[in-house]
Amino acid sequence: MRILFITSTRIGDAVLSSGAISYLMDQFPNARLTIVCGAPAAPIFESIPELDRLIIVRKKPFHLHWVSIWLACFCTRWDQVYDLRGSLLCKFLFANRRIVGKYRDDSLHRVDELAKLLNVFPAPEPRLWLSDRVEAQAEKLMPEKIPVLAIGPTANWGAKQWPANRFAELVKRVIEPTGLLPGAHVAVLGAENERQMAAQLLEEIPIDRRIDLIGKPLQVAAACIRRSALYVGNDSGLMHIAAASQTPTLGLFGPSSEVRYGPRGKSVAVVRTLESFEDLVLSPDFNHLSADTLMSGLSVDAVYQALAKLYTSVKNGSERSVS
Repeated sequence: MRILFITSTRIGDAVLSSGAISYLMDQFPNARLTIVCGAPAAPIFESIPELDRLIIVRKKPFHLHWVSIWLACFCTRWDQVYDLRGSLLCKFLFANRRIVGKYRDDSLHRVDELAKLLNVFPAPEPRLWLSDRVEAQAEKLMPEKIPVLAIGPTANWGAKQWPANRFAELVKRVIEPTGLLPGAHVAVLGAENERQMAAQLLEEIPIDRRIDLIGKPLQVAAACIRRSALYVGNDSGLMHIAAASQTPTLGLFGPSSEVRYGPRGKSVAVVRTLESFEDLVLSPDFNHLSADTLMSGLSVDAVYQALAKLYTSVKNGSERSVS
């Protein structure tokens, strides 16, 4: 059996689709899988044992990249095609079954929306596939027998970034002698082109406690997060990776919807600004392209309390989402 799975170019959306892929592999254990995704998201899938081929979407003017993808796929007779992008591509492929994600329902979490598309209940949760080589690299980067607080201070647009000085204050409170993780080290994560976003936080962390993971390959970053005691970060691909790794994860939300894109996993929680998502994005002053944060309505106290609630639930053995 051959399955073609077309997913997102963005890391976060690609991670959220990983549960659907896992479900298909469980249902069809002898199938060979071809995944189409964007270059940033490709590392998420490259270690899947059943992966036959990974086709990278490299965007071209006038949507000509879809022609390149069709040329890479049209010679194969597919048993099943899943197109989460809702493109016309699968209509022009030989396939016994086609499922196309055409409609968006903002009242549903993306994971639940995909489950509805596949007619699967309960929804298969996101997961990660990491190679032994990647695990070995992460082992060298992380300290032994010392808890690590992982921080994701970056985001794909400025309005979703909680202020760096508040991350620094949160870190100080978490790792101090009376904090949640006294004596912990702090791992700071992000892409290399996001280093400036994380620079102030890195400077505030004592050098003997700091683990600079900015620019590390995505799979290595994921393996390091998996070894961490807690993860706190903005709504981003790294937040979804943290949740999928089953590390207790707190997502910070403002001008994005936690209903639609909150972290999904066994031990996850969200905390948002005093303003609702609708209040922020429907404001006459809202500008998606602005670099200015819209996360100022989220205090350090609120984040610390949400993190403490999550950590307490984990220590008590409760594996569920915490509001």
